[in-house]
Amino acid sequence: MATILIIDDDDAFREGLAETVQDLGHDALEARSGEEALALLRERATPDCIFLDFRLPGADGLAVLQTLREAAQLRTVPVVMLTAHATSDNTIGAMRLGAFEHLTKPVGRDEIIALLERILTVQARAAAANTFRDEVKTHEPRLLGVSETMRDVQKRLGRAAGTTATVLITGETGTGKEVAAQVLHRASARASGPFVAVNCAAVPADLLESELFGHARGAFTGAQAERRGRIEEAHGGTLFLDEVGDMPLTMQAKLLRVLQERQITPLGTNRVVDVDVRFVAATHRDLASMVNAGDFRQDLLFRLNVIPLHMPPLRERVADILPLAEYFLATTSTDAARKHLSADAQRLLATFSWPGNVRELANAIERAAALAPGLVLTREDFDFLSAAIGCKDHPIPASLLELPLAQAVARLERALIAHALAAAGGNRAEAARRLGISRQSLYTRMAALGMGDSSA
Repeated sequence: MATILIIDDDDAFREGLAETVQDLGHDALEARSGEEALALLRERATPDCIFLDFRLPGADGLAVLQTLREAAQLRTVPVVMLTAHATSDNTIGAMRLGAFEHLTKPVGRDEIIALLERILTVQARAAAANTFRDEVKTHEPRLLGVSETMRDVQKRLGRAAGTTATVLITGETGTGKEVAAQVLHRASARASGPFVAVNCAAVPADLLESELFGHARGAFTGAQAERRGRIEEAHGGTLFLDEVGDMPLTMQAKLLRVLQERQITPLGTNRVVDVDVRFVAATHRDLASMVNAGDFRQDLLFRLNVIPLHMPPLRERVADILPLAEYFLATTSTDAARKHLSADAQRLLATFSWPGNVRELANAIERAAALAPGLVLTREDFDFLSAAIGCKDHPIPASLLELPLAQAVARLERALIAHALAAAGGNRAEAARRLGISRQSLYTRMAALGMGDSSA
């Protein structure tokens, strides 16, 4: 039997969760605010788990979590953050401060059971994230997304921010790999240091060594002055190596040595420079296949892939398309001339395949907003996408595009679930994994769509 503390000012939700916890054989403690909870904790023994709402009267959930992490006796207690509206900021902020999990209300009974089983069986409870500095500011780069797939990315990124380990970000072009690297840097203890980005594919191979390590005057033809390398410029911060899969093999060996020794030697010198840098690499290539083909060093892949972070393509996070579109539209509009998407434009955007991912969506919104004659963007304003939708290999049937948005999305979701179940041989746990959602979420969505066993 465990003791569970529930901190939530929503009486109905708090009491319902307490009843569920008690039905499972555990003791439940209740508090309506962070201040009430902290007073209770001073009088009672340390609980085994804490459920903490994000929005509270007085100090908010993140402030309470920070206080919990600063108390020695509470530092290792698993904290489950709760919110009615999950955002990139509150998800990353919670995981950054060492939250065990971040759930969106309402929370089902089965989800509570599974979560408590995980918490009560895990022996090693991480608290490395309690030394982070400031919360990510809203005006800084943000990793936007409300889908479960993106929330998983945000959670992993938040946990990675609590370490200095090297991170390898993979994903198709346009999925936001550099944005993820910037958010990781801003959420880490190195946020006050520099963030230096180098596109390995954009620098000529014969100049890449000089770009990274720097050089002395006269080190080679054209080196008319001494120059610091990008690695040295990133001292105390983060070095982002974009398209690391395009790095020549000779440079791969030299980068491996830097990762191992944390030292560089500028070209044309014997000067050894110690560097304190967090390395974050990104690529759209399949590095494992490149290793098999002899185009990428296996030992370097091991050094880079300490914490893997995969950015999903936009077609696998359909729930994010319209929120992202509205966000991009807001950035192109003024308050006096705020533009909006019509229902038919929303339907078009939600069912488009977006081969260029988030970058293509942002470009499409900016283009349509700049050329639209009115404040409401219609389907006609996105005619430049229609040709692609009409091509013979487009995965969205034309009939789907004529349905109301809610009906079209429901039919598309049903098709995706059916396809995943078929590919998984009817195994729902495997189908959920393929879809990037929890098994409980799969059950909930199937029930909402009327997909019984016969539909599976």
